[in-house]
Amino acid sequence: MDWGNVTAEDLIGALKEIDWTSPPRPLNEFLSKFTIPRSYSKWSSRLKCNLYYYRTNYFILILLILGVACILRPLAILATALSALAIAFFNDSFAASFSEKVTRTVRKFSPRLAAKMRPPHMPVIRGRPSAKKSVYICGQPRLLFVLLFSAASFLLWYSSGSLLYVSWAYVISIFVTVLHASFRTPNLKARLNTFREEFRAVWRNYSEL
Repeated sequence: MDWGNVTAEDLIGALKEIDWTSPPRPLNEFLSKFTIPRSYSKWSSRLKCNLYYYRTNYFILILLILGVACILRPLAILATALSALAIAFFNDSFAASFSEKVTRTVRKFSPRLAAKMRPPHMPVIRGRPSAKKSVYICGQPRLLFVLLFSAASFLLWYSSGSLLYVSWAYVISIFVTVLHASFRTPNLKARLNTFREEFRAVWRNYSEL
């Protein structure tokens, strides 16, 4: 693959086509037979082959390293959760579901407060609802919650010094992944898997002509 000509759309499309639900490879297979690649072309081919074949193993490995880093810095867990929520609020279905669950919980203790958390009515133009749909969370604009959770996560990252710590853990996990993929000699299954995916890519390009 000529990585110099790969666009963002091509990369996103390729990631969507990958089956991320495949089970991890056995540990004895994952940790066996390491050799040094003899040339850049062989290293590039081996790296691509292993990254695809052991993708689930690498994903679990990265999560484990990040998990250990978060356990050693407990505030990093809360900061990560707040950052994830701030990003998740941009998803309409998640924001609506979050708002509904919070409102239901509040209604059990204070129905009057829950009534105030209802989203405002959509404006009607010429007998039809406005096309500009605004998403509200607990009766407030979504952007307010995004800013609040982002500010809270930033304060936690800054005050605890966990951002640099977790960033180093992420860099280490990527380094370990690339190191393993570079020296793990691809077995027959990995090679056949790579050939099959390359054939599918060529066939898709041929069918689009």
